[in-house]
Amino acid sequence: MEDKDLEFFRHLLTQWMEKLLDHADDTVEGLLDSRENLADPLDRVSAESDRAWALRIRDRESMLIKKIRNSLEAIECEEYGICEDCGEEISIERLKARPVTSLCIRCKTKRESIELLNKV
Repeated sequence: MEDKDLEFFRHLLTQWMEKLLDHADDTVEGLLDSRENLADPLDRVSAESDRAWALRIRDRESMLIKKIRNSLEAIECEEYGICEDCGEEISIERLKARPVTSLCIRCKTKRESIELLNKV
């Protein structure tokens, strides 16, 4: 992969992570500020459901942040864009669609097929 491509992905991943981290900070502040004592049971259930939903989203974003950090580390180690299964280059188009991927489309498809077979 060319240096300009690596710099493009480094910038993209860094900005993505910063946005997610800012959003996570806002969520934590919102959860701390929303400790209200609601008298109506339906209001309490609704508020609790909203908090659970927000925490679930933050959990998913936390996993994404970890993948972004791994991708940034791979850029620094000059391993970014190399499939972890077959060792071949991952296409730029695939990386643009999913910058945190560590598998080429062929290996990802193969893994998904195996997962499907194991579920049946």
